[in-house]
Amino acid sequence: MTPNPTPSPPPAEGLPEELRPEAIRAFTRAILRDLQALERILDQGLITEGQRHVGAEQELFLVGPGWRPAPLGQEVLARLGDGPFTPELALFNLEVNLPPEPLTGNAFSRMEEALEGYLDQVREAAEAEGAKVVLSGTLPTLMKSDLTLEQITPEPRYRALNEALTRMRGGEYHLRIEGIDELIVRHDSVMLEACNTSCQVHLQVSPSEFATMYNVAQLVAGPVLAVAVNSPLLFGRRLWAETRIALFQQSLDTRSATPYVRDMAPRVRFGDDWVRESMVELFTTDLSRFRVLLAGPVPEDPLEKLARGEMPGLEALQMYNSTLYRWNRPCLGVKDGVAHLRIESRALPAGPSVADQVANAAFWIGLVLGIAREHGNPSGAFPFEEAKSNFMAAARDGLRAGLRWLDGEVWSASRLILDRLLPLARAGLEEAGISREDRDRTLGIIEARVRTGRTGSDWILASLAEMGESGTRSERLAALTAASEARQRSRKPVHEWELATIGEAGGWTHTYLRVEQYMNTRPVTVNEDELVDLVAFVMDRQGIRHIPVEDHEQRLVGLVSYRSLLRSLAERGGEGLDGPIPVREVMEPRPVTVRPETPTLEAIQLMRARGVACLPVVQDERLVGLVTERDFMPIAYELLEERLRE
Repeated sequence: MTPNPTPSPPPAEGLPEELRPEAIRAFTRAILRDLQALERILDQGLITEGQRHVGAEQELFLVGPGWRPAPLGQEVLARLGDGPFTPELALFNLEVNLPPEPLTGNAFSRMEEALEGYLDQVREAAEAEGAKVVLSGTLPTLMKSDLTLEQITPEPRYRALNEALTRMRGGEYHLRIEGIDELIVRHDSVMLEACNTSCQVHLQVSPSEFATMYNVAQLVAGPVLAVAVNSPLLFGRRLWAETRIALFQQSLDTRSATPYVRDMAPRVRFGDDWVRESMVELFTTDLSRFRVLLAGPVPEDPLEKLARGEMPGLEALQMYNSTLYRWNRPCLGVKDGVAHLRIESRALPAGPSVADQVANAAFWIGLVLGIAREHGNPSGAFPFEEAKSNFMAAARDGLRAGLRWLDGEVWSASRLILDRLLPLARAGLEEAGISREDRDRTLGIIEARVRTGRTGSDWILASLAEMGESGTRSERLAALTAASEARQRSRKPVHEWELATIGEAGGWTHTYLRVEQYMNTRPVTVNEDELVDLVAFVMDRQGIRHIPVEDHEQRLVGLVSYRSLLRSLAERGGEGLDGPIPVREVMEPRPVTVRPETPTLEAIQLMRARGVACLPVVQDERLVGLVTERDFMPIAYELLEERLRE
């Protein structure tokens, strides 16, 4: 009998209404009716043609002491009152929804001023709560312990989303990303998604041009991302130039392993092919491949509303669309009874500055319009797989990526942007009626970024390299976050920023609050069945005084120290450790341990009370780090320095 690789879901009893099978079936029927209505709306030409508007959604981080995530979203929103401000999945994230602007004249200057104005309002409200605002694709100081369900925004839809994705996933979420460093981690909830923030840009298009515009948006996604990258770090590891792409896909991946090689589409995706005619193709593909996660209120029959001459809101289809994560998302909006289509670019990160984000938006929109005019629909001239490959290469390598273009040649991202794409973007913005001032400022930022090689990711990595080994890793990450916040207030684009310095971290006290901020995450370990002579050899050659011991499932089962080795020698009468003795016979079983979020003072007191010089750091019985007396020496040194200064 073939084993079932996915655990059976729990019974429906006790499930929230949004997850009950009967509610999901009823809601699925509503989605299908909405799709039928959309086809009729398109056939009858009831969607706005010929108008161009641009909009944006700005996500952000709230940070507190030590430049760490501050779960104050609800308090900040309460101070803000009415406005375009909304919660996000995590309590340390917020979103600003920018009203759409006509794409003409100084549209991008207006967008920049509006965003800066709204961010100033958020900053004022956050500072009243003891927090600050940071624009960052992934926050450098964010740690895995910040991603517990205690940090989820207490709204039913977020809890239901977490439960639905986790049930469909069949267990824990596994994350593996390789870059300069490597990150392998598992997590028990959808909160990994909260590591990401973006600046999503919307472009209104006409139904008659949707296929061309959407395909061009797919074509240019790679080159635009290459110059916009701003997320090279996650949990202190140097990964992709835009780590969000890999992180977002894996954090919302509902696929599980199968006993045979089977193609299963990820819920976060670039896509599989060009669009041939309309956005209906995208929704049809999604419904055929992705289950409905959540049920919502079943709206009035949209076909009956159409028969009465009213425009339905298609709420069920829109809610379903919001649980799918295409990097270029098709969107249908209905306002005051008038329907319109938009393409939403979701790949662009938050930051480094508002000016940079607006420049990214102008470059993307200019390219979509310019290439559509110059080259038309790329579906017959360029392989879809190459567009997808370009996107992933840009996410990994930024401006260093090699990208294949319409001429069949492979270009460096930098040369492609300077030689081919900037002129196309300029022509596209000019045709749309964007002023010379706006064209020169926004595309000038893109050009300067390419010529200096200074994207947000490059600034972060160059700052880290400049700081070298100064301070602890936590201090360096705090310095990056503090410097980003200060330079964002200056309103300068990132190519004009000075590198971050260790002094901007705000002092050592903020980076020794919890054990996870300075623990050694690469400790030497041994298995309980290994030869003790090997342990003695490694200790001697590496100058190590403590080695954690794990079993075959990587659970911590003991600790070997110089003390335990000497005690074993004494028990044998000083005759040495003759014979192939396993580590388990000399290790100290059940060592004193702490969790990553243990306060530093508590860890020091535990060491003194238990008379130990080393504390393995454990989560779910597995070793995640190690702290020793030596790690506390900087604290003692700084305290001594402070006393001497007094």
